[in-house]
Amino acid sequence: MNAKDMSVSRDAMADPEVRTANARADSMPPADPAQKQSLARQPAGARAAGRSTPHESARAQVAGAATYVDDIPELRGTLHAAPILSTVAHGRLLGVDTAAALAMPGVRDVILARDIPGDTVLGNFSHDEPVFAQDTVQHIGQVIGVVVADTVMQARRAARKVVCHIEALPALLKVQDALKAQSYVLPPVFVKRGDAAAALKKAAHRLQGTLEVGGQEHFYLEGQVAYVVPQEQQQWLVYSSTQHPGEIQHWVSHALGIANHAVRVECRRMGGGFGGKETQSGQMAVWAAIAAHKLRRPVKLRLDRDDDFMVTGKRHPFAYEYDIGFDATGRLTGLKLMMAVNCGFSADLSGPVADRAVFHADNAYFLEDVEIASYRCKTNTQSNTAFRGFGGPQGMIVIETIMGDIARSLGLDPLDVRRRNLYSDEVVAAASATVPERRRDTTHYQMKVEDNILEPLLAKLEQTSHYRQRREAIAAWNAKSEVIQRGIALTPVKFGISFTATLFNQAGALVHVYTDGSVQVNHGGTEMGQGLNTKVAQIVADELGVPLTQVLATASDTSKVPNASATAASAGTDLNARAAQYAARNVRDNLAQFVAGLDRCGAGAVQFENGEVVTPAGARPFTEVVKLAYANRIQLWSDGFYRTPKIHYDKTTLTGRPFYYFAYGAACTEVAIDTLTGESRVLKVDILHDVGTSINPALDIGQIEGGFIQGMGWLTTEQLVWNDKGLLSTHAPSTYKIPATGDVPEHFKIALWPEPNREDNVFGSKAVGEPPLMLAISVYEALRDAVGARREQDSPVRLTAPATAENVLRALG
Repeated sequence: MNAKDMSVSRDAMADPEVRTANARADSMPPADPAQKQSLARQPAGARAAGRSTPHESARAQVAGAATYVDDIPELRGTLHAAPILSTVAHGRLLGVDTAAALAMPGVRDVILARDIPGDTVLGNFSHDEPVFAQDTVQHIGQVIGVVVADTVMQARRAARKVVCHIEALPALLKVQDALKAQSYVLPPVFVKRGDAAAALKKAAHRLQGTLEVGGQEHFYLEGQVAYVVPQEQQQWLVYSSTQHPGEIQHWVSHALGIANHAVRVECRRMGGGFGGKETQSGQMAVWAAIAAHKLRRPVKLRLDRDDDFMVTGKRHPFAYEYDIGFDATGRLTGLKLMMAVNCGFSADLSGPVADRAVFHADNAYFLEDVEIASYRCKTNTQSNTAFRGFGGPQGMIVIETIMGDIARSLGLDPLDVRRRNLYSDEVVAAASATVPERRRDTTHYQMKVEDNILEPLLAKLEQTSHYRQRREAIAAWNAKSEVIQRGIALTPVKFGISFTATLFNQAGALVHVYTDGSVQVNHGGTEMGQGLNTKVAQIVADELGVPLTQVLATASDTSKVPNASATAASAGTDLNARAAQYAARNVRDNLAQFVAGLDRCGAGAVQFENGEVVTPAGARPFTEVVKLAYANRIQLWSDGFYRTPKIHYDKTTLTGRPFYYFAYGAACTEVAIDTLTGESRVLKVDILHDVGTSINPALDIGQIEGGFIQGMGWLTTEQLVWNDKGLLSTHAPSTYKIPATGDVPEHFKIALWPEPNREDNVFGSKAVGEPPLMLAISVYEALRDAVGARREQDSPVRLTAPATAENVLRALG
């Protein structure tokens, strides 16, 4: 391709026709006019929630004044730890020679499994992962021990001098090999409804296919870090960059052989988590705690980026086989689906991740006769873990691939096929007179979809994105273009909100009102940049009727709120904001009863708004009421507790109601590919997403933007490559490409669906952390559409994800 042709290609892919970027400001209004009306209807006292107030740490973060774990001033005598990593994927650990490392300047000790005072296996549910490798190593990068030295660099240099004697054993590196060997971290799971085999036999049309989807590195800006400080009388203070302080507390006490109450864990904020700090931040804390215990000194452990890649798990790669039956209109009539999950060397969170993939294998579509097999495969790679979407993306992408296959096979518009298969209240045709009538509104795990807005949401986005007109224009372009081919796809998202493990759907909070009228709130959630503390403060401010500036959210702390669940499953605001609201309501009720006594009225007549307490007798400043209440010994603090209602789930059958509600959305994406190089570009994105009544529209839109771009990276550029020895070759920014600003399309429009949550959720809101990531499946389907423009109409498009240039070229054939 000559320079002139390349210039033409770039111009064509850039598509400068539309240049509309989202402009975000502190006072951003809702993106949809109906959303504005919804917010305008909020009662006069609700002045904080529903507004696009800035993130509570925004100014400090921009100024470099926000404190992360590695910014905490180190106590005198603090030591630094660095990991000793296995260089063999699978083998017998025969011995560890530490002499050279111990002779290096500044080195204090080498900590190995023999130095663990408590259990040598991590205190997780599966109890299958050693704290330090002992008799065997299970992947390249497994931690065998840590070197402790006076400085970070001394520790890291010395760690490379430790010689590990390992006798290599055969290693399973591919999920297909693990399947053949029946190598599993957990038993397979099977879910079925109806008779898939019979439905496939009588189907008017039938297709088979395979798909592979890669993993994804979390690539949080702040790497894994923990700082452990010995306290008096065998107590410990742990500063951890973690999504789950309670689990850190449990794991550290388990490894040290002490009670939970002797360990206090604090996390003010994280520089990103994305699921990678839900469990795997625990190892850092445990390793540092064991070193601190042995040396009786504070110990900090911060992984550098390369070691972070090598040590920690990723999003689970999946491999699929599917057999589908469908009718002439594109409606799916039968499905047999096999999912093989690459879990790595231990279970970690692979069980619930794989379960959620099974739950979300329907995405937005009714599956009448279906049979799903889920295999949780053990390989000699890093133990894969939670990642934004938690198996949901891996479940959804295969059904969206199936919808695209059906449309291509029949020569139909893919959007029409998708709408034909949506959940609805349409009656299912009875198989016989004895079969009771049922509707297309119940999932394959027996949960009824009661809050379905998919059809009107898709219809709205189809209209506002001009999908039909653009599809015609793209077809005309492709007919004339020899090199650049375009594609377009509009795909929906239906994502269940709640932890699938019912016990985690609980939260606690504390609200303190001080005598000057200022308010402090503490809750069990963690702030990782998503704005959780901001939203919680908004809810508390409205509950007490005070300005938002009067409310301060403080660091997550296991000594304040015990047994808190991880900030995960997109449920952080649902759980913690509601718990904080209840705590604030208790304080407000105490004050209302006190003021009612003063003004001789009912407590229900007392209103809290605009910084005042109002009764039929008059108004008093909130600060004055607080002082009077304290003088009269009225309790000015309270706890709050919330547990999600309605949910239940049988993990043996994978049936029940695991989710409180569904969050919905849809994205229309247009792409272009260079058929000579395989390079691709996302040209336009239009999103309509359901966040209920938004507590903070600017934060929610930011989450939608970030989630979509992260999902786009998973499906286009972020490729993890292991060599034939089991070494992760892509272990640095030089070899692993996350999306950059240049990858964000200029046409990137986001609108919010203008309807409150139909369930009784805090402020009528819906979760927004994970669902937007799956909107990026529209990018993958648009790329398949572009590839298909160069193939015979009914020939299948097999595109491995991520759709790198190499994989696009392979798909073009």
